[in-house]
Formats: sequence, structure tokens, C-alpha cells
Amino acid sequence: MIEDTILQLNEAIDSLIFADTGSTNWAYKTAPDRWSKKEIIGHLIDSAQVNLQRFVRCTYEENFKLTYEQVEWVKAGRYQEVDIHDLFGLWEQLNGQIIHVLKKYPADRLQAKCDTGKTQVSLHTVEWLAQDYVDHMNHHLKQIFA
Repeated sequence: MIEDTILQLNEAIDSLIFADTGSTNWAYKTAPDRWSKKEIIGHLIDSAQVNLQRFVRCTYEENFKLTYEQVEWVKAGRYQEVDIHDLFGLWEQLNGQIIHVLKKYPADRLQAKCDTGKTQVSLHTVEWLAQDYVDHMNHHLKQIFA
């Protein structure tokens, strides 16, 4: 299962890297309280950072809690002010590291669990987290290119 997830992650990365992004207005917001496409990429960067930590820590730890406040992180990251090419580079590097970690993941740790719940315990295995990460990324990439 993890091999399929890695393949899907590679495909998602390629879909952005090889997309025609030159005509996209990355900074445009449909409303003041909505994220721009630039901020969506920033959100995906935040998601990559959190999930990379989950994958790494699950190799030696179990049932630890790691959550994040997505709206606050995007605001604090000030992604609207960052050059889109710098955001693409960071996003690509983080996902490259996630792939590197998952390719060599200890088979006996794929069922290790992490708590992602903010107000109550919500345990998920590494396999589930990896697939959910890819699904979440694809959801936002579709938003960008819709």
C-alpha cells in the first residue's frame, strides 16, 4: 500500500511542477477571508512540514500528538508576500524528503500511530496518514487549477 501512496505523491508533485503556471494570478483572493493560490501552496508547505515530522517520529515513537492550526500557520507564514517560485521550491523539497523517508520506511512501523486530534484523541497509522496527506494535497491542487 505505501508503494502506491508514494507513486501517487510523485504524480501529484509532477502535476504542479509541469503545469503551465505562468498565466496564473497566484496572489488573487476571491474574498478577504479566502486564501489566494499562493497561500494554498503555503498551506501545502505547512502540511508537508507537519506530516514529515509525523512520519519521522513514528519510526521510533507512538501515540504522540502533533497538530497544527492551519489558518494561523498560513497567516504567520506570510506566504502572500513570498515569491511563488520560492514557494514551489520549498514545497518540492519537502515532498522530496517525504518520499525519501517513505521509500525506506521500516515495515514494522507502518502501523505505528500518531494522534492528530485537536480536542480529542484521533489515532492514525503511518499508512493512513500518508494516503490522507496525498488525498489532501490533490484536493488543494484541484482547487488551484479549477
